[in-house]
Amino acid sequence: MATSNNSTRINFASSKNQFEYPDFLEIQLKSFKEFFQLETTPENRDSEGLFKVFAENFPITDTRNQFVLEFLDYFIDPPRYSIAECIERGLTYSVPLKAKLKLYCTDPEHEDFETIVQDVYLGTIPYMTPKGSFVVNGAERVIVSQLHRSPGVFFGQSRHANGTKLYSARIIPFKGSWIEFATDINNIMYAYIDRKKKLPVTTLFRAIGYETDKDILEIFGLADEIKISKANIKKLVGRRLAARVLKTWIEDFVDEDTGEVVSIERNEVILDREIVIGDEHLDLIMDSGAKSVILHKEDANSTDFTIIYNTLQKDVSNSEKEAVEHIYRQLRNADPPDYETAKGVFEKLFFSDARYDLGEVGRFRLNKKLGLDNSEQSRVLTKTDIINIIKYLIELINSKADIDDIDHLSNRRVRTVGEQLYSQFGVGLSRMARTIRERMNVRDNEVFTPIDLINAKTLSSVINSFFGTNQLSQFMDQTNPLSEVTHKRRLSALGPGGLSRERAGFEVRDVHYTHYGRLCTIETPEGPNIGLISSLCVFAKVNKLGFIETPYRKVENGKVSLNDTPIYLAAEEENSKIIAQAIENIDDKGNFLSDLVKARFEGDFPVVTPKALHLMDVGANQIASIAASSIPFLEHDDANRALMGSNMQRQAVPLLRPNSPIVGTGIERLVARDSRVLINAEGNGTVEYVDANEIIIRYDWNAEDKLVSFDSEVIHYKLTKFMKTNQSTCINLKPIVQKGDRVEKGQVLCEGFATQKGELALGQNLKVAFMPWKGYNFEDAIVISEKVVRDDIFTSVH
Repeated sequence: MATSNNSTRINFASSKNQFEYPDFLEIQLKSFKEFFQLETTPENRDSEGLFKVFAENFPITDTRNQFVLEFLDYFIDPPRYSIAECIERGLTYSVPLKAKLKLYCTDPEHEDFETIVQDVYLGTIPYMTPKGSFVVNGAERVIVSQLHRSPGVFFGQSRHANGTKLYSARIIPFKGSWIEFATDINNIMYAYIDRKKKLPVTTLFRAIGYETDKDILEIFGLADEIKISKANIKKLVGRRLAARVLKTWIEDFVDEDTGEVVSIERNEVILDREIVIGDEHLDLIMDSGAKSVILHKEDANSTDFTIIYNTLQKDVSNSEKEAVEHIYRQLRNADPPDYETAKGVFEKLFFSDARYDLGEVGRFRLNKKLGLDNSEQSRVLTKTDIINIIKYLIELINSKADIDDIDHLSNRRVRTVGEQLYSQFGVGLSRMARTIRERMNVRDNEVFTPIDLINAKTLSSVINSFFGTNQLSQFMDQTNPLSEVTHKRRLSALGPGGLSRERAGFEVRDVHYTHYGRLCTIETPEGPNIGLISSLCVFAKVNKLGFIETPYRKVENGKVSLNDTPIYLAAEEENSKIIAQAIENIDDKGNFLSDLVKARFEGDFPVVTPKALHLMDVGANQIASIAASSIPFLEHDDANRALMGSNMQRQAVPLLRPNSPIVGTGIERLVARDSRVLINAEGNGTVEYVDANEIIIRYDWNAEDKLVSFDSEVIHYKLTKFMKTNQSTCINLKPIVQKGDRVEKGQVLCEGFATQKGELALGQNLKVAFMPWKGYNFEDAIVISEKVVRDDIFTSVH
């Protein structure tokens, strides 16, 4: 039997929480692994991470499309130095990135040019250690995840100085131009491109193909089209025109440059919109040659769409051509050379894959908000998107819909390490593509290879500057294991593309009801960063789209399903659900023992019957982060002092003689395990040799294991001795097993660096008296006994 060195722990919890905690470093490790996708073959790789960056930038062709450089695959070689060597020598723990590229010629004149496939070195890339950190120039660093506004559409409201409510809809893409639709005090709707260029919404409609007033009015079901004939023209009297009556003719003129006769369509406004037709107008209508007129519909609903009529009045363009040219003038402050150029510029803004990308998240949010079923692969704006956004905005103006809460966690998402690296690689590879194109254009008749085209410094300089200077690449807080784990789970609203301390108001920093189980309501700094930097809760995970999820048990017909695995829900999926607390009394079968249950419903706290419940929390500490969860009896603590306690635990210096707490919360073992500071047995076996520097274990291998494994069954573990951390504290591990001991898989083999017997041990178990003592313990002062000093109870090496 294995010789156990664990502390005996008795669980006094009122609710026996059976749910497993996720790996605390998953947010870092999983994101980095998914970015590189090294364990999958090129054919099976998903179009995300590094693979997606290459796919977006390749193939690269020269200006005459003669030479093509195609991307086939990427791979990495093993790192040159181990992590320990890099820290010792002040080097970066990195891997060489190589790409398999194929260069071929499409021009039949270059018959002598053979297709070349080569492995090209693209530079060294810092690689994540198994602990979720990076070693850059000998120092451990952490890439902090960023909490930013999710791509998608946001409906907002503001008040003008005169008290008028103004509404807006803003489409934020993953990359590309922003477009905002907003109303003004005159009840006219404008489209703003990149927050500055302003044009009536109807101009945009004409540019996307709804050319005439009739087309625009038909989108909203407002057009009443009447065919003109001598028999029914009298019926028009008294009706109001919804669209202009235009007289159209073709005019020929001679082009001065070419001498050719060119035909051009001209139009003239005969009657403007909103005119009530009288007898005097009938002859004008007949003479105009118009086949039909568009009148206002005679129903009560049309008053909702007054804003569309008002906007049409403001619109100076009458056709798609005029609209596109007007948009071009707004964007470029110059007249367009011709219609095709103007149309091309407009199309590239929102409808081109190369220039505009809503991203998977943006498309998902847009579909969800507007109830569309556009394909997830459609990453650009469509006509239906724009029309539905305008319709929703009109509902908002008429108080038939609600504005979005910008601080709701369904509108904020996490950019993890992988996504931040994705955007940096995007910058590096697009620079590299530019130099490749230039070199291709210069080499005309000479034979060249992919290696000649590529400068490896381009990519690595971008990546290295990101790791060295970016606001989110931080010097790891390594005071003790808790501070390491907390730093890797930190979420920051600051950084590139995020908020700045000065601009962040009170609402952004405030606790929101969707933070429950996702972002810790307690652990945040006290200074100017309060509320902008937060920590992930103990059970929280980040899903594929970057939204934070938290687990719940299902409740059906008033009964908790204890045997089913809890389900993870994002903030949006939790809306309209009534959720019970984890501390509610239930029997072994999951039935509630009381008739009324305190619950949560969105931002409210109703008392309901068990039948009304949908979900139940999985643990009482679901609301807290790791640091807050390691405070016993947290619920009796004042919130301000709990915040200080959570933050100060991270400043505890590792002691010479660590002592795990007598009263713990059960999370101590998990923090020590997931910090990856200690050494754990990889299987069952026997300790063959132990001294202060190393442990040797012979594992129990059967004949099959020996056959398939490349490793030896005897493994040597080197113990870290007196290593200096980033904060100049000391990591010194000592063995807690003896020669001849049996060990089990996962068993902790050593202790030290604020851990004892595999548990976090930040302080000491002292007997404390709350009493005055001759004024020596006034305010923050404390009196300690001589024994505390003599026995080195609080002595640390740093």
